[in-house]
Amino acid sequence: MGRAVTVATCALNQWALDFEGNLERIFRSIDIAKSKGARYRLGPELEICGYGCSDHFYESDTLLHSFQVLEKLLESPATQDIICDVGMPVMHRNVRYNCRVIFLNKKILLIRPKILLANSGNYRELRWFTPWSKARHVEEYFLPRIIQEVTGQETVPFGDAVLATKDTCLGTEICEELWAPNSPHIEMGLDGVEIFTNSSGSHHVLRKAHARVDLVNSATAKNGGIYILANQKGCDGDRLYYDGCAMISMNGETVAQGSQFSLDDVEVLVATLDLEDVRSYRAEISSRNLAASKVNPYPRVKVNFALSCPDDLAVPTCMPIQWRHHSPEEEISLGPACWLWDYLRRSKQAGFLLPLSGGIDSSATACIVYSMCHQVCLAVKNGNADVLADTRRIVNDGTYIPEDPREFCKRVLTTCYMASENSSQDTCNRAKLLAEQIGSYHISLNIDAAVTVVVKIFSVVTGRTPKFSVYGGSSRESLALQNVQARIRMVLAYLFAQLTLWARGMPGGLLVLGTANVDESLRGYLTKYDCSSADINPIGGISKTDLKSFIQYCIENFQLTALRSIMSAPPTAELEPLVDGQVAQTDEADMGMTYAELSIYGKLRKVGKAGPYSMFCKLIDIWKEIFTPREVASKVKHFFRMYSVNRHKMTTLTPSYHAENYSPEDNRFDLRPFLYNTSWSWQFRCIDKQVSKLEKKEGISVVEDVD
Repeated sequence: MGRAVTVATCALNQWALDFEGNLERIFRSIDIAKSKGARYRLGPELEICGYGCSDHFYESDTLLHSFQVLEKLLESPATQDIICDVGMPVMHRNVRYNCRVIFLNKKILLIRPKILLANSGNYRELRWFTPWSKARHVEEYFLPRIIQEVTGQETVPFGDAVLATKDTCLGTEICEELWAPNSPHIEMGLDGVEIFTNSSGSHHVLRKAHARVDLVNSATAKNGGIYILANQKGCDGDRLYYDGCAMISMNGETVAQGSQFSLDDVEVLVATLDLEDVRSYRAEISSRNLAASKVNPYPRVKVNFALSCPDDLAVPTCMPIQWRHHSPEEEISLGPACWLWDYLRRSKQAGFLLPLSGGIDSSATACIVYSMCHQVCLAVKNGNADVLADTRRIVNDGTYIPEDPREFCKRVLTTCYMASENSSQDTCNRAKLLAEQIGSYHISLNIDAAVTVVVKIFSVVTGRTPKFSVYGGSSRESLALQNVQARIRMVLAYLFAQLTLWARGMPGGLLVLGTANVDESLRGYLTKYDCSSADINPIGGISKTDLKSFIQYCIENFQLTALRSIMSAPPTAELEPLVDGQVAQTDEADMGMTYAELSIYGKLRKVGKAGPYSMFCKLIDIWKEIFTPREVASKVKHFFRMYSVNRHKMTTLTPSYHAENYSPEDNRFDLRPFLYNTSWSWQFRCIDKQVSKLEKKEGISVVEDVD
């Protein structure tokens, strides 16, 4: 009868400009799709060159090599008898577009340019591409000679069209188009398109997966139809981790779900679905059918091919499933771990070095590496040959098989506790115990001799010797002495990262891991060029609150009992002298605000687009039960002063895993000045006036200045 269609979508771990590897992964996905009976295969956005090419999109080489890869795909027997939908940049009439190239049996059916470009947050597509603005319009595209020689075509359709096969009609969306209020699938569905495809380059953010799933399911809930989503996965060369979640939905319900986090470079989902279920679903929606009768039709590219078989009565079709979402703690355990694995294997380094202080942040980072070791062992156990090959290269052992996460962790993670005279025995013991429980190669050293020498140089040159404030020194002296300790730790971290394996008679070097969380970065509560300056930082986009929850998760799921004492200890930098052998310095006292307050400030500043005055207006309502307007004003002013004074530190922030939408990362996500007028005179005066009005209304005597 020709009603059951079998389609495939995939999540591929593509790498920017890795044309060789990207081609191999595309071929593997096509082979898997065909082996499972699929007649259509969808891949991620810009999968041929990789999504994260950035300014390499300007280069003619990127276009050339993309067409060379397309040539290999077109001429291969592997792509016969299956409609292949691949992503690549294409230049049409001297304008560069982000495109889908859809082909079948050595013939290009359609080149469909992206209509709505992603251009906010981490995305800058308008920098490199132009949106196709000619709705329902198709032009002739003149193919390069290398493609003409394979296809025998001189020109192919280029523009906003849909494919009409023998049995159904398919329409294309590309990533952002699903998220837009005027998504193309709405009009396409009214025009009779039954299968919608979406090729995405969508990255992980904590608690975001459900939004993507809801959008896909809602796309067909009101209008009926089959929706197929492909996505990039892994780290393709920068701060983002693309989290897969390929899926297939029909009539508002999920029928196939891909993994969000895994070490598999190629994951293919295949589903067989009954087109008559779409038609009957649509038939009873009268409002939809009335709108459909007035719709402006799309150009149709006729395809002499069917996605179904004539005799398909006995073919089983897929049933709806319940999507299983990860908890935020699981996301932290898995997402940054997969990102670290990609970075480690692709950078061709031999492991990581982590300055382990015995506090929550460095301990959480250690736990993420330990989780990575778990994922590696599990992948190898499940037969992942790619992971096994990468593991053997990393540890320089051609026969090695990772079976025990602790044993593998000892090979790839070196932890280093760098004590000073201001360090407590408690943090030393906590770091040592955690290192034992996760299995890392642990080093303990003392930095006092190096600190003394550096301070001595200053004293010899100036004739002055700085003192900590507890010994009568000024705040400037005390801060400088704290910074010397922090910066010496950075220097030593890199020295040990370069030479630890050499000293142990082993090849290779180590990547230094940073441990500043998103809240500390926002407040600027870190020393510029201290041991938060590293190669990469897996927790730089994660809040302190979420890290505490993650630590509790690790206690329960990894049985890391050493974390209990770390959880109960107040966060401290341990840079000031001890008092009676005990830590007197705490992070929240130093910052003048709690980590919980910092998270709120961060979300209002970035996500809520609030300046000082707007933040004050929002917080007097949010905090009305716990703080007076005057207290709220004081807190808001203190935050903005500290944020603006320290904003320059964001220009040197270690590349961090992006997990929060209020990240202050300066590279491309949170673009702000780094030299501010830190008095905020106009803004703070507006706050003062509002406080005075509120206090006058409440009958409180008015004070001139809120501070």
